[in-house]
Amino acid sequence: MSAKSALNKAVFLPNDERMLAAVQVKRRTKKKIPFLATGGQGEYTTFICLSVTNKKPAQVFLTKVKQFEGSSSFIRRSQWNISQLRQVNGVDAIKDCPEFDLVFDSGSDQWTAGSAGEKCVFVQILHHTCQRFIPERKVEFVNCPPKLLGGNSSLLHGAADSVSSAVQKASQALNERGERLGRAEEKTSDMMNSAQHFADTAHKLAMKHKC
Repeated sequence: MSAKSALNKAVFLPNDERMLAAVQVKRRTKKKIPFLATGGQGEYTTFICLSVTNKKPAQVFLTKVKQFEGSSSFIRRSQWNISQLRQVNGVDAIKDCPEFDLVFDSGSDQWTAGSAGEKCVFVQILHHTCQRFIPERKVEFVNCPPKLLGGNSSLLHGAADSVSSAVQKASQALNERGERLGRAEEKTSDMMNSAQHFADTAHKLAMKHKC
């Protein structure tokens, strides 16, 4: 099971939520630690997760989750309702990069994703989710490549279309492969029959000359 699948199973499913997206991140700016703070729990991995409740009316959350080194468990750290989100800053509108910022009513965080690809997928899903669940509340997406913000279709419809397209392509590929295998089997069968016929004829000729 992947880390994100385990994360969804451990953190969101028990709370009657489903995770829409998650991205592994590191802070670009160090967080101020109180002078009297003593030690931590060691190294950890941080995830920013986007989830939606199954109960109606649906609520969407952004949640910061940590997993400490050597532990299989996940710990919720902070959670924001998506209505508290003010701005998503993609840092560079021209080329893909792993950096992005999230600005909320109460503050902001600057993150670096594990890769530019992970960040792009997360921002794209977050954009579609904002359009679907809070269309009346304009969340500002700045410095994001246009490809991440294209289209106004809902996340669920978009996902359904993608899955449907993938299934159709896979089915077509399997059918074509089956046809090729069928033709190959026919050729193999014809060759085997021809070889057997040749062997029988050769055997009869050999017996005839032997006699």
